[in-house]
Amino acid sequence: MYNGVKVFDSHGHVSSPAASRAWLAGLVASNTARRSPLAPGGNRGLGRGEGQALSDEAFQATAKMHADFMSERNIDVQIIGPRPFMMLGWMQPHLLRSWTTFVNDSIKKQVDFFPDRFIGAAQLPQLSQAADLSHCLDELKRCHTELGFKAAYLSPDPAGLRTTPGMNEAYWYPVYEYCQKNNLPIIIHGTNCQDKRLYPIPENYQIGFAQEQFLATQLLTHTDVFDKFPELRVMICHGGGGPNRFIKTDSHLGQRDTSKNLFFDTCVLDIPVLEASIKQKGVANTVFGTEAPGSGGAVRPETGKTSDDLVPVISSFNFLTEDDKIAIFNKNALKFCPDFK
Repeated sequence: MYNGVKVFDSHGHVSSPAASRAWLAGLVASNTARRSPLAPGGNRGLGRGEGQALSDEAFQATAKMHADFMSERNIDVQIIGPRPFMMLGWMQPHLLRSWTTFVNDSIKKQVDFFPDRFIGAAQLPQLSQAADLSHCLDELKRCHTELGFKAAYLSPDPAGLRTTPGMNEAYWYPVYEYCQKNNLPIIIHGTNCQDKRLYPIPENYQIGFAQEQFLATQLLTHTDVFDKFPELRVMICHGGGGPNRFIKTDSHLGQRDTSKNLFFDTCVLDIPVLEASIKQKGVANTVFGTEAPGSGGAVRPETGKTSDDLVPVISSFNFLTEDDKIAIFNKNALKFCPDFK
């Protein structure tokens, strides 16, 4: 909590047992679509002699570690979705559906073990080459109506090949329409990147995140998406991918009023850049987000705390009033996702 107010984190990812990766490896190696082992009656073992590798106890243990990690960082409730670099939108379509179902079932497990700490957000089986996202609606409806998820993730370029239509195009409208109709916020996060120039860079998907999130920001602020979908609420992760270099009145920036629709999180771990993000995007459209536990494990030498421990960082900003801080930690998240409690 922060000064007696709950801290709501809009950017988190599922934690699941190590055996989940083994199940994924078997899926890819066999090139065979498989039923989710977490479905009723599913086989929780991974092979002879391995027992219940995906047992409820294993999921509960990883969920508890995640909840404890949040508590150490003063986070009360977190939206959890897929781990973006593991969304694997480059998969063959028949495998991607199986993987997506399994990921969403895993998110449901974590939410059910700690319903007061976690809110579910859906992974969708996005295909860059499809005519539009109609193929995602069955899984989105399942996550919303059966699993009780309160948000959905979208990758701007799931295959990582820069072949996906821009986020202003009609390709995206089926999901936009469903989310607007059902009051579901959308979380935009980059995923995989197959740009060969990036191969020498470790964890080069991080570069893809920045590129795709920045491009999504530009497209949504320069075009008429929110004229067509005036009730749609979207959050772009990592502060929108990067800061702008132009002043706010410059025509290089979109001049539409997207303040009721477009939000940006605080998962910007370098302090000067985080300050710039809040000042550029505005307090009213900045939503607290940490990705904890995720890629913020590096320790700040000046504090000895990991870089994803952002409550003390933001609370120390002198350019923010107390009301500003409460808005970022709590009230803005409720504007974005009213299902925070």
